[in-house]
Amino acid sequence: MISSIPQSRAFRGTYNAYIALFFLFLIAPLLVVAVFSFNDSLFPSLPWMGGTLDWYFSDTPERQGLFHDDAILESMVTSLLVATGVTVLSVLLALSNAFLFERHDFKGKSFLYSLMLVPLVIPGVILGISVLAFGSNIANNVEDNWGIYLDFLRPGLVMVILGQFAFISTICTLVISARLRKFDIQLEEAALNLGASRFDVFRTITLPWLRPAIVGSAIVAFLMSFENFNTTLILVGSDAPLTITMFDRLRQGATPVLNAVSVLLMVVSGLLALISVFVQRKEPGQ
Repeated sequence: MISSIPQSRAFRGTYNAYIALFFLFLIAPLLVVAVFSFNDSLFPSLPWMGGTLDWYFSDTPERQGLFHDDAILESMVTSLLVATGVTVLSVLLALSNAFLFERHDFKGKSFLYSLMLVPLVIPGVILGISVLAFGSNIANNVEDNWGIYLDFLRPGLVMVILGQFAFISTICTLVISARLRKFDIQLEEAALNLGASRFDVFRTITLPWLRPAIVGSAIVAFLMSFENFNTTLILVGSDAPLTITMFDRLRQGATPVLNAVSVLLMVVSGLLALISVFVQRKEPGQ
């Protein structure tokens, strides 16, 4: 709605009601999940049996809370390892891609840029199958011809990281490239004319300018990797990340422990989002 154009009271009321219903539609399922994680019942559903913290801290056979569930905790650690690896690789490649596409002109640049965007439009399941088939074919050929076993190209954490990295790195590239495009290159040229080395220019001028985009893209990459399911499902081995463990639990029946896990993820995601906003506000020169 354009504020400068006069609107009738009925239109403004309808518009505000639509916005309210839209956000209610987004928030209501999260609130339901959060509330039932404190329900004193073996099932995450009505009726309400009273409040309890058992699904977080209990350590009894009947009610094993989140922080005493070894399978859930191990899967969280696995997801943290995967998300950290994907984040580091994606940000490093995104930095290189940003400078490549924003600072250099070369033959085939448009084609390479379009090729970089392809993973964003490919369904996660198809992407996972493609990465798995590619890795397995290489491993099989090397094993058949030279007798060398490349187990890291079989289903497992390495393949999960590579599969997620294939599309998350593209998102990081777009974020950092957008920031680099606004940079005044004359600042670098002035520093070089004053005798600074290219590394010092990058470290003291360019990198601080890119820091908000780097932190923001790293947070986005971490969250996308941590919650990814479809690509991970195809590539996972015996060490299951959190999303796969929760999926296996749901097939056996929903429990309030899964609600507690969801609440924990919402809290962590919210904190990371606040960190991203804080970093975006503290831009160089402010």
